[in-house]
Amino acid sequence: MRYRSENENLKSHIKTLRLVAAAELLLIAALWHGWESAKAGLRIHIPPDLRSGAVVRADDPQPENVYAFARIIFQSIHYWPRDGQADYGKNIFDASYYLTPRFQEELSADMDRRGKNGELAGRVRSLQEMPGHGYEESRVKPLGNGVWAVTLDFQVGEYVRGIPVKTVAVSYPLRVVRSEGDPARNPWGLALDGYQGDGPKRIEPETGKPNPVPSAKP
Repeated sequence: MRYRSENENLKSHIKTLRLVAAAELLLIAALWHGWESAKAGLRIHIPPDLRSGAVVRADDPQPENVYAFARIIFQSIHYWPRDGQADYGKNIFDASYYLTPRFQEELSADMDRRGKNGELAGRVRSLQEMPGHGYEESRVKPLGNGVWAVTLDFQVGEYVRGIPVKTVAVSYPLRVVRSEGDPARNPWGLALDGYQGDGPKRIEPETGKPNPVPSAKP
């Protein structure tokens, strides 16, 4: 009877150890899944120049990244390789996850205005960053609470049936804000929120200074 009792105790202890081991495996699996999920949702902004090293924090956009975001998205919206009447609306839609509702509505209104004025049909457009007017610290100004003012200087070229109809240098002051939208659709975590201050201004290509001669909106 004593040996039988010891045997039952051993079996019960082994069963308990198996249950503990199974619970630990489930806990390890849950922790591993949580760790992998945390990494998947972690957004790190790495500055482009790492020659001197860098200290970065999670979800902390660097000025270089804010500038690059504004340039890439704004440039893509105003790239009309075939026909402005079709390309402008498509580009606004494609960039919708990188725009605040207010700026998307403003761009749509600009598209309607240009369409009524005959400025889109058959028109090809592109924006090229002006040489010597690339990223500088002075071009990205933090305004606080996840808002930045970014200045982009572009050479704007427009053609109709291969004939140049506009070649101007324009300075675009843009407002960039944090975006809490779907990270899968907007990995930057940023959005264009419209123009800052008085909006776009024509500039002298040689000096980069505002053109004193009044002109139509670029």
